[in-house]
Amino acid sequence: MEWFRSQNADMVCLQETKLQKDQVPPELQQPEGYYAYFDFAERKGYSGVALFTREKPRNVAHSIGSRFEGEGRIIIADYPEFLLYDIYFPNGQMSEERLRYKLEFYDAFLEHCENQRRQGKSIVITGDINTAHKEIDLARPKANEKTSGFLPVERAWIDKLVAHGYVDTFRLFNQSPGQYTYWDQRFNARSRNVGWRIDYFFVSEDLVPHVKEAFIQAEVMGSDHCPIGLVLEF
Repeated sequence: MEWFRSQNADMVCLQETKLQKDQVPPELQQPEGYYAYFDFAERKGYSGVALFTREKPRNVAHSIGSRFEGEGRIIIADYPEFLLYDIYFPNGQMSEERLRYKLEFYDAFLEHCENQRRQGKSIVITGDINTAHKEIDLARPKANEKTSGFLPVERAWIDKLVAHGYVDTFRLFNQSPGQYTYWDQRFNARSRNVGWRIDYFFVSEDLVPHVKEAFIQAEVMGSDHCPIGLVLEF
């Protein structure tokens, strides 16, 4: 909560909360100055996303298609300026079946975004996408070529996302290697900065003129991921 208050953010999006409704701490049920929204997984101790927002959205939804409901991965908040997707994308490392599910989720997600754009919506996407896009986005690309999270088919989907006009905001400002958002909790990976950049803010290209800053807070501890941020001005 100290970090939360220090940011003074208009919106804070969390992924992999692992909470059930009756487990939300009192200080997160309705933080002062914020509206709070959650998507809970049917399975206990699994997944979960949350949104804390100063401005009340016009609408909040939790679906990109009925097949992908129930895992606590989706908050879609409708604001006058844009549609915000706060998403915890599936991990494909557990099995071939889960990799297929991840890829199907990816495709359904992009289709949902494109449907909204056809209706005139601008799009902001944030969350744990669970894939590093390019070799610059992880410390050991060669060693992970056959690992879910850096498979060619997963990376190709991010290529497809970009080809559809969604912009990786961090790379608008920073083209340096060694910029990561996730580190394995084993092997002192974080202290050695052996990491992955798998958390992103993408925006539809019409919003690029409004993007003023995008950043990674690698110094913030408390998770195997670190916070990332985006500043938009309208």
